[in-house]
Amino acid sequence: MDHAEVLALHDRDLRKGARPDGPGARVERTGGVVRQVADADGWNGILWTDLDETDADAAITEQIAYFTGLGGDFEWKLYGHDLPTDLGQRLTAAGFTPEPQETLMVGEIAALALDAELPDGIRLLSATDRAGVDLVADVHAKAFGTDSSRLRAGLLAQLAADPDTVVAVVALAGDEPVSAARMELVTGTPFAGLWGGGTVESWRGRGIYRALVAHRSRIAADRGYRYVQVDASDQSRPILERLGLAPLTTTTPYVYEP
Repeated sequence: MDHAEVLALHDRDLRKGARPDGPGARVERTGGVVRQVADADGWNGILWTDLDETDADAAITEQIAYFTGLGGDFEWKLYGHDLPTDLGQRLTAAGFTPEPQETLMVGEIAALALDAELPDGIRLLSATDRAGVDLVADVHAKAFGTDSSRLRAGLLAQLAADPDTVVAVVALAGDEPVSAARMELVTGTPFAGLWGGGTVESWRGRGIYRALVAHRSRIAADRGYRYVQVDASDQSRPILERLGLAPLTTTTPYVYEP
């Protein structure tokens, strides 16, 4: 896999040429900025920029004014190769708060080690209805310690409006949900995005996360996708590297709260 070529393809298809992420969202381009604007349950933020030292500050001010006018917070998703090189410092100076940095990892599915199997006693359930989505959201809340109401509403809306663009799965130990994850299938691109993989603390270290990555990757391959991509935490990066995914750059969410 040519890392520079795949990163350029990622920027072209998933950032600069992004499709709306979920029902009720739209993607707009204004100047050197591509942004998503969503309803109350969706993600608002900056997807891609073409800025330099001469126009970055003005673009930041413009986006703050725009999203503040909508009445909510928003995220500027900064990639390690974005310009200008001090864009993160400029965002911080403008009032954004950086969240933990992650690593953009991509793997060519045909070259990945997808023979990972679930531990004994664990079975998978496809989340295709409200009951399944509730399980995904409940695991997410327990695994990450965050509110999952936005995830729940967004996943239900996407399954209702365009079910072929998302795959959600729950790992069960008996009837107890212990891990969950989803996959976004980006129509018209070679990329499937792996998101939200989380395991409740008492079940970590048993290979469930790895098996869920392999399971979703096999589904992506069956549907004709060439690559899977992940925004990986420091905890998941070593697992993904052992599966064959490669780090391409970093990504840091900068959050602005009015």
